[in-house]
Amino acid sequence: MIIDHLDNGLHYTALHPGFLAAFRYLMSSQSAPLPAGKNSIDGDRLVAIVASENGRGHSGARLEAHRQYIDVQLCISGHEEIGWRSLAECHDSTQAYDADRDIEFFADIPQIWTPLPPGHFMIFYPHDAHAPLAGEGPTQKVVMKVALQW
Repeated sequence: MIIDHLDNGLHYTALHPGFLAAFRYLMSSQSAPLPAGKNSIDGDRLVAIVASENGRGHSGARLEAHRQYIDVQLCISGHEEIGWRSLAECHDSTQAYDADRDIEFFADIPQIWTPLPPGHFMIFYPHDAHAPLAGEGPTQKVVMKVALQW
């Protein structure tokens, strides 16, 4: 897991070939609103999901993990908080891995709860189980789905 301010996003582009396009897209959110919903940026390799949702609090947020995509999650507004636990320490799967949706859910409890203020992003690799929308109230965010195999 990585957390930083969007202004520093380009410092991470060497970590994955899709990160340059992902961060350029995220940085465009500073000058104009992004279209809501699922937006293909580069076919299935890079997708942006722009959503406004209410936080679920710690008790309502579920750990999830992905195998085919890296998540880059940017909070645009509201109070987002995300839980984290190493996938290797998740043992209580509540929904088996769904390859079509690239997701598995767990009943395990996050080890760390991290606020994600507006203008900040977190990167979650497949070894990072994460529980998004653990804050309270309305939150607007962008989740970039970056294909692991580029």
